Formats: sequence, structure tokens, C-alpha cells
Amino acid sequence: VRIYVDAVINHMCGVGNAPGTSSTCGSYYNPNNREFPAVPYSAWDFNDGKCDAEINNYNDANQVRNCRLTGLLDLALEKDYVRTTIANYMNNLIDIGVAGFRLDAAKHMWPGDIKAVLDKLNNLNTKWFCPGSRPFIFQEVIDLGGEAISSSEYFGNGRVTEFKYGAKLGTVIRKWSGEKMAYLKNWGEGWGMVPTDRALVFVDNHDNQRGHGAGGASILTFWDARMYKMAVGFMLAHPYGFTRVMSSYRWDRQFVNGNDVNDWIGPPNDNGVIKQVTINADTTCGNGWVCEHRWRQIRNMVAFRNVVNGQPFANWWDNGSNQVAFGRGNKGFIVFNNDDWSLSLTLQTGLPGGTYCDVISGDKINGDCTGIKIQVSGDGTAHFSISNSAEDPFVAIHAESKL
Repeated sequence: VRIYVDAVINHMCGVGNAPGTSSTCGSYYNPNNREFPAVPYSAWDFNDGKCDAEINNYNDANQVRNCRLTGLLDLALEKDYVRTTIANYMNNLIDIGVAGFRLDAAKHMWPGDIKAVLDKLNNLNTKWFCPGSRPFIFQEVIDLGGEAISSSEYFGNGRVTEFKYGAKLGTVIRKWSGEKMAYLKNWGEGWGMVPTDRALVFVDNHDNQRGHGAGGASILTFWDARMYKMAVGFMLAHPYGFTRVMSSYRWDRQFVNGNDVNDWIGPPNDNGVIKQVTINADTTCGNGWVCEHRWRQIRNMVAFRNVVNGQPFANWWDNGSNQVAFGRGNKGFIVFNNDDWSLSLTLQTGLPGGTYCDVISGDKINGDCTGIKIQVSGDGTAHFSISNSAEDPFVAIHAESKL
């Protein structure tokens, strides 16, 4: 398992917090005096001289990058001491084997300041990685358009989070605003998203699955399991972007006037002690842990993505509505039925002839299939039947699911 650290380097805690030792490891801090002796940071290391107020205008790039995000004390990343302090900590993490970093709140830092920190990072530890390997970097930049700051300013530092992806795909799968899966033929840059080699894509994340961050009501989550599996399946089959799969926990949602008043709740716990992740007989998780990455449909589509890596987008078919299919070269093929009627037809898969196991309805185990079997003819065609009432109204086959 490779570890990618969620690096919060834009800020320290909120200015209103009481001094004390309620930090993660119990070190003393006093935000009112800008005292963080365990780092150490002092008043010199913050942007108070430029801005000591909250951000209230996202059309002002200086304010977005120099002022306080929701009251969080903004670090002065143009100072070499701050850059070096952050880089030293990140290098400690590299030394113990991490593979890369998600840069939290990257939009609130100047791209040049981020670059200065990244330039100080060591290569990855050769105990686990090839010599000369660099940390994988992706930056949290919420860019839905219409603001002073754009994702493209950060391309030089690594990939960026493409928040339009989950918002737009959710709208399509939900069939809101007249959207149809047939319109996904030019998915990716054709939908106004960042270039594929700069995009970090996801259906939902830890913020927007609970109404925070970006995406809004169209975001699909594990609470909408049937549509969610379709969306994640589409994402993992489609070549656009570098994909990320979510793994969550349940919480007791309480909606008041459309807002979840329990959106703050942390993971399953007994008096603050996080509960063990228990594994069920079917390899899913218990004890309140959702573990979407262990759902058969999702873990098998991760395998699909690995099998078809580097293969071209091919053999698109749609019915002009919400039944679509496409392949990845001669390595994989996927069919969706998100209409309110059954799908039954013969399609060109691009795959060699033979019998394949549908990895959505089952698994290939000891040369047999626990789910639906798909027969591909010598000419690459196969017949697909998908009921609109199926538990999972999509089918996926790939080179390694051949029986």
C-alpha cells in the first residue's frame, strides 16, 4: 500500500482557539499570540502584516492567498524559514516511505510558493521506490469557473483536483437538467475540464460527500449506492484523468432545512477511541465503516482500469438517451443501462473471441464466474441484456476476466 499524505501547509489553527495542549500530540500552542513552539512558529511566520481578516472576495487573488481561510492563521510561505520548516517535515515523511502528497487548500497559496517548497523535497526513499523517483503531487484547487484563480496556474507543480468531474457526472447519472449519458461521448476536456494529464478525478471526496467544499447536491455518495457504483464504474473505465476512489464511514445524518446538522461527526468510535475496521465474510466492512474500495463492483473496476491502462477509448455506442457502451482498445468493454427500460442488443466490443466473466455481477474464481457470463464472437461482437431493474445496471468485461 502506498501512502499519500494530506498535507495542510497553508495555515495553522483558527485564531479564536483557546491556548492549551489540545493539539493532536499534546504540544502547547497559543493562536492568539501566534505561538507554536513545537514547530516552532511565531508571529513573524504568518501573513498578518498583509491581511489579518477572513477571505470574503474570491475575485481578489491577493485576498484568497494572503488572508485567512475561515479564520485559520495563514502561514507566510514566501519566507524561506517557513518553506524550509514545511519541507523538512515533508522530507521526514518521505524518509519513512510516503509516496506523495495531497496539498490541502492549494488555491490559497501562491503557485510560486508551493514550487519553492516542492523544490526542497527529496527523492522518494530507494528502499521502496526506484532511484530518482519524485513524490506524486496533487493540489486541492476548487475551480468551478468565475473566480480570480484558475487551476491552470498550478499545473507546473503537479496535478490538480478537478471538482467539475463529480459534480457534472452526478448530474448526468441523476438525469438532472436534461443531461443524458449519451452526452458523455466527449467526456473530459470536452466538458470544460482540465487536461487529462493534469487532472485528479473523483466521484466524491471527504468534504463534498457531506455538503462541504464544492459540487453541491448533484454529488453521488455511498448513500446513493446504485447510482454511485455506476458513476465510479464509469470513472474507472474511462481514460480521462488520474482516478481516486473514496473510502468512507457512516454517520447519523440529521437534516434540518435541507442541511445535515451532523456533518461534523468523525469516524465510528467508543468514547473517542476509533473502532476497529471489521471485515465481513463477503470482504466488505462492518462496525460503521463503508469501505467503498472493497465493494465488489468497485474493486473489480480498479482491476479493469489496471488491465486497460494505456489502451485507447474505442467502440462508443449510445441510444441517444441513457444507454451507453465503450471499450478500451482490445482489453476491456463496459455497457451501462441508466434508462427506465431494458437494454438488449449486440455490440462490437473490440475484444478477442471467448467467454468472459462480468466483473460487476461476480468474480472470476478458479477459472469460473460467479456472475453473468458474456460470450464474445470471433468478430468481437457480443450480446448484452441489462434490465433497468437490475441491482447494478451495467456490465464490464476485460482481458483478465476471460474464462
